[in-house]
Amino acid sequence: MPYLDAAIESIVSQTFADFEFVILDDGSTDGSGDRLRDWARREPRIRVLHAKKNLGPVLSSQCVATQAKAPIVARMDADDLSYPDRFKDQLDVLEAYPDAGLVACLCDTIDAAGRRIRGPETWRLLRSSPMVPFAHGAIMYRRAIFDQVGGYRKQCEYWEDQDLITRIAAASAVMVIPRALYAVRQTATSTRTASKQERLEHAIDGMYRAMAAGGAKDPAETKLDPRVFLSLGSASLWAGKRPRLFTRLARHGRLGANKATAAALIWTGWASVSPGTLRAFLRMLLKLRNRKASALPSEVPVRWSPPEGA
Repeated sequence: MPYLDAAIESIVSQTFADFEFVILDDGSTDGSGDRLRDWARREPRIRVLHAKKNLGPVLSSQCVATQAKAPIVARMDADDLSYPDRFKDQLDVLEAYPDAGLVACLCDTIDAAGRRIRGPETWRLLRSSPMVPFAHGAIMYRRAIFDQVGGYRKQCEYWEDQDLITRIAAASAVMVIPRALYAVRQTATSTRTASKQERLEHAIDGMYRAMAAGGAKDPAETKLDPRVFLSLGSASLWAGKRPRLFTRLARHGRLGANKATAAALIWTGWASVSPGTLRAFLRMLLKLRNRKASALPSEVPVRWSPPEGA
């Protein structure tokens, strides 16, 4: 709550209508459980699961995936939106590419009121990077490939999507529809912005280490990858907040004479002083970057895979 109704409505209004809608009430205390029961009474496709205590992002995702009965599973987050043709278009890709175990789409970013504040990052489809270029909620996958790779892993909490999709990409094709069929809502109550700071920082640092060659952490190393602060600060920035991470970066970041350190220092300093102008700059930068990808036909899916060795 208060985004649950809009999220559910975006699914029950899909142009492809033949599906089972499994929803987990993950130990909510904000009235979501009652609202879900009301939805289930009115919508026969909805099946509600209730967790007695909060399972967290990994176990809740695993629970819903394993409870689903269909051979194809689409993911959805409780405060986001799926555009009407999302299921239809993603299913068309899976039918056209039998070697694809997963299909995703690009995403818009919306604020708490549902206003579009940022468009899709099409340019990421042309970049060779180990980082997945789409949102967790925007994926649809074959249940067989999910089971084959072992599903979500608890040790990858807060980056379980990056871990899962990378393993699926090693076992099958991962296709991306290069247009927005999904909207990610950035608010102050999202999982990343609401979780404990230190725990979240170390989780994201673990992700960057895992994505790097020879990423094992020295037990004596307590400093964090500077990109951690950009990743976490970005969620707060697009939620309309003023990320104040410069001091934490200076104290806890693994700083050095490199581009990652310079980018993190500039970004966190700018975000602390003038988040509005930083958002405006990032929108302009997105437009410039997307020009390089303007030749990509929006109807033709693009295969994504991490670089070899990532």
